[in-house]
Amino acid sequence: MGMKTLKTDLLVIGAGSGGLSVAAGASQMGANVTLLEGHKMGGDCLNYGCVPSKALIASAKTAYAMGHAAPYGVADTLPQVDYAAAKDHVADVIATIEPVDSQERFEGLGVRVIREFGEFISETEVQAGDTRITARRIVIATGSSPFVPPIQGLADVPYLTNESLWELRERPEHLLVIGGGPIGMEMAQAHRRLGSKVTVIEGAKALGKDDPEMAAVVLDALREEGVEIVEEAQATSISGTEGAITVETGKGSFTGSHVLVAVGRRANMDRLNLKAAGIETTRTGIKVDDSLKTTNKRVYAIGDVAGGLQFTHVAGYHAGIVIRSALFGLPAKAQTKHVPWATYTQPELAQVGLTEAQARETHGDKLEIARFEFSHNDRAIAERKTRGLIKVMVVKGRPVGVSIAGHQAGELINLWSLAIANNLKMSQVSAMVSPYPTIGEVNKRAAGAYFTPRLFENDTVKKVVRLVQRWLP
Repeated sequence: MGMKTLKTDLLVIGAGSGGLSVAAGASQMGANVTLLEGHKMGGDCLNYGCVPSKALIASAKTAYAMGHAAPYGVADTLPQVDYAAAKDHVADVIATIEPVDSQERFEGLGVRVIREFGEFISETEVQAGDTRITARRIVIATGSSPFVPPIQGLADVPYLTNESLWELRERPEHLLVIGGGPIGMEMAQAHRRLGSKVTVIEGAKALGKDDPEMAAVVLDALREEGVEIVEEAQATSISGTEGAITVETGKGSFTGSHVLVAVGRRANMDRLNLKAAGIETTRTGIKVDDSLKTTNKRVYAIGDVAGGLQFTHVAGYHAGIVIRSALFGLPAKAQTKHVPWATYTQPELAQVGLTEAQARETHGDKLEIARFEFSHNDRAIAERKTRGLIKVMVVKGRPVGVSIAGHQAGELINLWSLAIANNLKMSQVSAMVSPYPTIGEVNKRAAGAYFTPRLFENDTVKKVVRLVQRWLP
């Protein structure tokens, strides 16, 4: 068979979260869209990342609840964990969501789907298998893959990443996790709750990208559950065989049955032949401007491959920016100030905008901080989920950053993303009415904490009230 050619308005390379969002939106708005995917539809999030990890966390949370029921008046029960069945649960969750990301669905939306990897052959052309595609606009949405560090001996021992972990059917007796970031800590707690011994080996600080005070809330909880967390311990070499693997660090050696490498991710760019398209890269990914255009102005890069925040919801947000620009020719710029992130340990950890340290550096004496402890929330008390707090960084009456560690932090952060995205004032957050009793009252009480010194510790306010009371009939 000879080479086939086709022309399209929009070519999307990669059928992960961002690519699928662009393809679906553009096609439904009338564009001729072609989508390339050489591996699995749904990308990392559906198959190896967000979805399976949260499913396994749900299994682990159930096991933990069974063994810690006494405070609620229910007898503790030693959970009988079937690790293979837990993985079946994970597979079932993926299978349930899969049709939404399937080739059949997108073809039904009018998208031409080609199951091949794409490679640039010019500034406007991409080759995919036996097809040469010319496109008006191209979106690179190839995502990222686990970064495997050059640790001496690692290539010679069996190791797991977030991609291969889901194939494991026997529970690890002792899981060594190299990397104390969100993925490492989530999987550490999940496996501890499912009955594994777990040691986390982190070269710097665990959960080091988050506010240290908030990270400490989570790390203390994990240590109480029996997760060993060793910080400032750079892995220097790895040796052993399946079932007995030793990691050497500056703080001693650690031996376990399995090793999970979770030290970060790298952008998927190797297959693309970017040079042929005149597209420049950076240390972290493809170089883009504020509108997500590459150095080839006909080509956009979104999501993880763009080298910024590596979250599924960022890829989805980027998709909206690209649709506005590529389809309608309208100005659109991506911002990060309102983009939240969450770590789904228990308690959860969430952040949007500036941390306290960043806010102090940026705003100095103009910064005010409102705090509220979960231990003063009645619903948290009723559910015995009182560990944690919220901190709101406020400048001139408006939130510029929020850090939350505690029950449902990932849900609570939504409100603050809305507030920062729309430049709301703390008074507008305070005006919200929360149903009682809910964890959501934590947000309203944090806003109230900002106004407390202004209302209840202000002599002028007290004088005005006394004066008004004299004149009221």
